[in-house]
Amino acid sequence: MQIFEYKNKNPKQILALGAESNGNFSFFHKNKLYFSEDFGDLQEKINFAKYKNALSDFIEKNDFGPDIILTDLHPNYLTTELGKKLTKKYNAEHIHVQHHLAHIFSAIGDKQLRTTNYELRTNAIGIACDGTGLGSDGKIWGGEIFKISPKIKRIGHLENQILLGGELAIQEPARMLISILSRFLTKEGVYKQVNKYYSASQFEVLYNQLQQNFNCLETSSTGRVLDAVSILLGFCKNKRNYKHEPIELLEKNSTKPYTIKPITKNNILLTTPLFEYLVKNINKDKKRLAATAQLYIAKGLYKLVENRKNIFFAGGIANNKIISSHLESKGIYTNKKVPRGDAGLSFGQIIYYLTNPRN
Repeated sequence: MQIFEYKNKNPKQILALGAESNGNFSFFHKNKLYFSEDFGDLQEKINFAKYKNALSDFIEKNDFGPDIILTDLHPNYLTTELGKKLTKKYNAEHIHVQHHLAHIFSAIGDKQLRTTNYELRTNAIGIACDGTGLGSDGKIWGGEIFKISPKIKRIGHLENQILLGGELAIQEPARMLISILSRFLTKEGVYKQVNKYYSASQFEVLYNQLQQNFNCLETSSTGRVLDAVSILLGFCKNKRNYKHEPIELLEKNSTKPYTIKPITKNNILLTTPLFEYLVKNINKDKKRLAATAQLYIAKGLYKLVENRKNIFFAGGIANNKIISSHLESKGIYTNKKVPRGDAGLSFGQIIYYLTNPRN
């Protein structure tokens, strides 16, 4: 358990339960912010049991009864369900914090810990990039830009692509690739790129499913776009063995990028043109193409926020060195003490609540 000194006049005892992957919890009480260890994927029963036991022991040992309980916006997260139970147990107020805002506020809080005279000013900008997070519009977000002011507003994002088969597209990156390539290739052209992963009959089913928009979800996820790049270039297989495998393999196999200008429209970073470029140049050095794709994302994000000041970047993709290094070179702040991904989410939930003007 880490303990951070965090000066704030809020008298309430605040418990934040984080998300599901890289689950941890945080607690604020009298200018101290308690930050637990990372318990891993809470969908694994043994990890969730350890998480709950540690939380229970922490509350009992310190005689802390939370007044406020913060959870993710997603209603089906184990931590959200636990939050509902604890709300009743302690007669507390239950507040949902949108996933990507929690990421951004983890970076804001991280800077506050490292810079004693730093105060959150109006017109800060937050960039959050990861794999999956429920958006306030009900869609799956993962490449978001917010203006942080007295009123928080989503001002930009990655182009929405289609999760073919919903969450199955997370486990099988070729599904994501099919949906993206279908925007500009013929049916035969798409199959040429994925025929090593699906038989003709399997592809027919998937393609028809996409055309009928059956069990298809829109997502602005940066992670899913990079998954699709990784499998297109042949760095990962069509089965994800661990959480960030396709993206880690993409980054590991990256060298010097080619030059390509990102295309934006109406504050949206278009990702379909990236795949048009990759397919057109598929016979070139794939390691250079890998770096090109990641830098396209980084440059595109910066294009959407350039000429702004006080910018933060967080989320699991902030661990990608190619993307984060480019944004850091432009003066954008990334976490130094608190994890950038979901392991820092509960910390961000606390900072969001304490910093939010309505409090």
